[in-house]
Amino acid sequence: MDNAILIGLSRQSAMMRQMSVIANNIANMNTNGYKSESMIFDEFVMPVASEASPDKNLSFVQDLGQFRNVADGAMQTTGNPLDVAISGEGFFKIQTPQGVRYTRDGHFQLDGSGQLVTQEGNPVLSDSGSPITFNADEGEITIARDGTITTTRSGTANSEQVRGKLGLVTFANLQDMKNEENNLLSTTQTEAPVQSARVVQGSIEGSNVKPIVEMTNMMTVQRSYESAQKLIEAADDMRRQAISQIAAAA
Repeated sequence: MDNAILIGLSRQSAMMRQMSVIANNIANMNTNGYKSESMIFDEFVMPVASEASPDKNLSFVQDLGQFRNVADGAMQTTGNPLDVAISGEGFFKIQTPQGVRYTRDGHFQLDGSGQLVTQEGNPVLSDSGSPITFNADEGEITIARDGTITTTRSGTANSEQVRGKLGLVTFANLQDMKNEENNLLSTTQTEAPVQSARVVQGSIEGSNVKPIVEMTNMMTVQRSYESAQKLIEAADDMRRQAISQIAAAA
């Protein structure tokens, strides 16, 4: 009976962690470039401590970690020349006070000094690892599909200038990247350049969270939690009845 209670509690603990992941997905359903996550579960089998027990082993629920869905989110056209979406693999490189971080959120802007930055003011890095800066007299900004940035100088013919190229990188194990605040990711892995970069100017990649799927998962987890609670209550009732009967017989 104690074993049944412990197994039920292990299931409930895992369901609580899964509910937290689902809630985080729903909270980020409108976050640019956000990738949904899900829990990975496994059966943890432990032999009993006493050979006198009729059970041969105990089967608990164990959550091994989280899995990130790296599929592209829907493209949202904005018409803003500083909005850039990545189609396929790759991450933008962002310089932060904590070091270089990575993101799929290409909602950029220019700061007071003409530097290309995120909404939080962190510089966007080029493929050479340096910030990208524009002069005050430069006109239209064009970003090619490979990330090359060109500008035109107002009032001058044939004045197109290359201002740099967006630093697009990828990693061997995308599951090893860790979420940080401001929609950024960190990793200790070595960067690898994206071989066939495909960026779309004037668009933003939306979240790949599917609200209906997440709401369905939430209801499933809630039912599983309630089922485990009934198992615990039934085992506890059996133990109480056994204690009462033993006490009455004594």
